[in-house]
Amino acid sequence: EGGAIPLRPDALVVTSISAPNAALRAQARGAEAIGARFYLIGDRKSPPVFQLEHCDYFPLERQANIPGRLAKLIPENCYSRKNLGYLLAAMGGANLVAETDDDNFPLDDFWMARSPAGIARTTQGGRWFNPYGSFGRPDVWPRGYPLELLCQEQEAATSRNAAHSPIQQGLAAGNPDVDAVFRLTRKLPVDFTSAEPISISQGTWSPFNSQATFWFAEALPLAYLPTYCSFRMTDIWRGFIAQRIAWTCSWTLKFESPVVRQERNEHNLLKDFENEIPGYLYNDRICRKLEEIDLRKGADSIPDNLRACYRALVDEGWIGKGELELLEAWLSDFESLAVSRGHRQPENGWCTATKSWT
Repeated sequence: EGGAIPLRPDALVVTSISAPNAALRAQARGAEAIGARFYLIGDRKSPPVFQLEHCDYFPLERQANIPGRLAKLIPENCYSRKNLGYLLAAMGGANLVAETDDDNFPLDDFWMARSPAGIARTTQGGRWFNPYGSFGRPDVWPRGYPLELLCQEQEAATSRNAAHSPIQQGLAAGNPDVDAVFRLTRKLPVDFTSAEPISISQGTWSPFNSQATFWFAEALPLAYLPTYCSFRMTDIWRGFIAQRIAWTCSWTLKFESPVVRQERNEHNLLKDFENEIPGYLYNDRICRKLEEIDLRKGADSIPDNLRACYRALVDEGWIGKGELELLEAWLSDFESLAVSRGHRQPENGWCTATKSWT
């Protein structure tokens, strides 16, 4: 339904400081089985030797040779180095980029063919919607959902409508992406029911993360992860900005049943709580600020709309001023990609003719 030809992911992006583990090996096997390229982005704390079949590993030294500005500016020891993986996937001509983390085991549906267009259950208005309730667990909320809204009742999404959703979020089974308040006060594991995907209508907010997210090429510029904010908020605030700009393109955000099973890396829950405090305090305020911004319509306006959104969050003090330079580098690199696809291949980069790095 919907008319677009379904695509399997042709690129997988992960960042990790782990040695090859069971989850990464499972990801590599799955990517190999469908012919997807697996970009693994390392960092300063990564092991000096990393060997994993069908994994294109980029330690810091190799990242320094990635064409463009961002690789030269982005700080070490931060999750947002994952941005380089998105750029590498775009350089390789990926049409559908899947991302996950190094403690997630892909389920079969992670690798399935999907389309940005289709029919889905659709939310019926309201400023906020908790998608977990649509998969059998209204008692669970995603990281990034405003705590002050947890006791508000919401209607189920019952109507079915056509939607164009170039950003799609799969849930995580067993140990889903919930916040530290949930983990400190509730019991795991959490199981979800299998259900038809749900489309979040324009004007409604639902937090999404970087645990199991699928980006069609038209939306990939919105995958940019901010650096100058809390590690526990980078993908959540990225998601709010992406949703706000998606509305200007008449796009919706789609959630689907679990596509990964998480066996979570060791975390200090109180440290997680501390790093999530900016979200507990400001998530709803950030979204209200984003609603106030007068953005231009259409996908061609994505670069200017990203600038406007990040500038607003920097002006409010929620994100540090250094973010604007990194964002400009990101946008510059994407602009260069558009040129290189039409006219030339970047030096010291991925060559589509030879299928190799030069």
